[in-house]
Amino acid sequence: MKNKSLLQKFGLAGFAFFLLKGLVWLAIGGAALLGFTSKNDSPMELKVSVYDTYVPKKQGGVMHFDILVDADEKDLEKIYGYGRDYLQSKGQDGQPLTSKQCRFCHVENAKGAIEDSIIAKGYYIIEMEGCN
Repeated sequence: MKNKSLLQKFGLAGFAFFLLKGLVWLAIGGAALLGFTSKNDSPMELKVSVYDTYVPKKQGGVMHFDILVDADEKDLEKIYGYGRDYLQSKGQDGQPLTSKQCRFCHVENAKGAIEDSIIAKGYYIIEMEGCN
């Protein structure tokens, strides 16, 4: 009789274990479907706004680059600030960067290094012409 009692306890414990394991996998699968996965493993891509930017260089010529930000970012002064940070990194601080030099172009999907940069810093720069 004791063997039967142990078998029943083991059966209940086994059932509880597999039920809990199933619920955990269900939660992980649901999170993946909703996009709550690690940034590099996500099948979903980040939507980004692309701002086409042309800035006169101190030594003459023009720098053409794109500023990519999360598509939900609408604060233009913040976006221009990202461009100014980039200009400073290129020794072009103090050059004008306003709506005259930087305009919204389009929205596209981003992934990989671009997505990682936007998540970490808020923006990503694509150098087009005259940036070196």
